[in-house]
Amino acid sequence: MRHPYDLREIKVSGEGYAGDRDPWNVHDELSQDRNAVLIDVRTVPEWQFVGIPDLTDAGKDALFIEWQRYPEMKINEDFVDEVRAKGVKEDQPVFLLCRSGVRSKAAAKALTAAGFRYCYNISEGFEGDKDDRGRRGNVGGWRYHDLPWRQQ
Repeated sequence: MRHPYDLREIKVSGEGYAGDRDPWNVHDELSQDRNAVLIDVRTVPEWQFVGIPDLTDAGKDALFIEWQRYPEMKINEDFVDEVRAKGVKEDQPVFLLCRSGVRSKAAAKALTAAGFRYCYNISEGFEGDKDDRGRRGNVGGWRYHDLPWRQQ
């Protein structure tokens, strides 16, 4: 299936990656483009206790590669190699997800610098920003928009 936009015309944004995408648009793109991949860059405890995106309806699985290693929260120096080891190619659309969009943006920049051409940050992340009471999940994010997810 043809990608919803012409990949040949995508330029790296001024921020060093292809740009940001809204969660609901990403879900549609993952469903329509068999080559598109979602990489969840959160930590193992986040996957285990907060939940993970469920791409069953898109006919694929998300990939899970920590951008920062828990519990030290140091940058995973093997991140790019781990992405390649999972079979992701440099010309595939890659959508990166974290809690709120900060770590995934850094991961998108790192992959772009390593030669991956179509790396997108999923704006709002999985849980979104904190609300006025300091709680996540009420303002934005994958779960807030009622996109498919599950507990691990």
